[in-house]
Amino acid sequence: MTSVLVDPLLAALEGVRDPELDEPITSLGFVSSCTLSADGVAEGRLRLPTYFCAPNFAYLMVADAYDAVAALSQVHRAEIVLEGHFAAQAINDGVAARAGFVRSFDGEAADELDELRAGFIRKAVMAGTDQVCRPLLAAGHDAADLARLRLGDVPPSPESQRLRRRRAELGLPAGDDAPLLIDPADGTAVRADAVPLHLRKARTTRVNIEANTGICRGMLRHRYPSAGLGEEQTLVETIAVAVTSVESETEEDR
Repeated sequence: MTSVLVDPLLAALEGVRDPELDEPITSLGFVSSCTLSADGVAEGRLRLPTYFCAPNFAYLMVADAYDAVAALSQVHRAEIVLEGHFAAQAINDGVAARAGFVRSFDGEAADELDELRAGFIRKAVMAGTDQVCRPLLAAGHDAADLARLRLGDVPPSPESQRLRRRRAELGLPAGDDAPLLIDPADGTAVRADAVPLHLRKARTTRVNIEANTGICRGMLRHRYPSAGLGEEQTLVETIAVAVTSVESETEEDR
């Protein structure tokens, strides 16, 4: 089979996120290869930082990658293959058969992964809240201000747009009239007296996600020295970002 341009495949895979880290699998280096034949057969191969990465997380990524690639008009058949993982066969076979997580791990899994996914998106909302609110606090806004602000009052930025998208994925208010600060569990507005605690939780969530992202990048680079397709950040850059973030948080807590 003659291979054709794979740019559409990579573009589709950029929309697939690690559920825990809330980052594209491409920029994380999880895509080892992808090909698209002239007759429309697409194959993507994924890799993860360790042999024992959580199988439910891995299943979500493989299933999402399959859906993203299979939806392309030029793809007539999609194959997504997870490599180097202890549950790779069960995951690959289950995704190919569109069996769902429970049937793929018959006798081992009790529930599908919808609630797990929603829980991670709620964490992404909290982390995004910190990213959006930190510049506002630096500009002089206080807790009472933040409790009154609406999303439409926030200056446009990649972070604010990302926050809106994550809230919309959960069915939470995401329009200009929506409160800036909400409980990601039910969408209710955060009261002014609860803002300081809410922001501390948001910052802790962001730092935790960023730390896990740095760890995963480091382990992946140790396991696979070559960069993945679409990978953007080197290990050195990751370490520098992680160190700067930790130093910044430590300085703020003093």
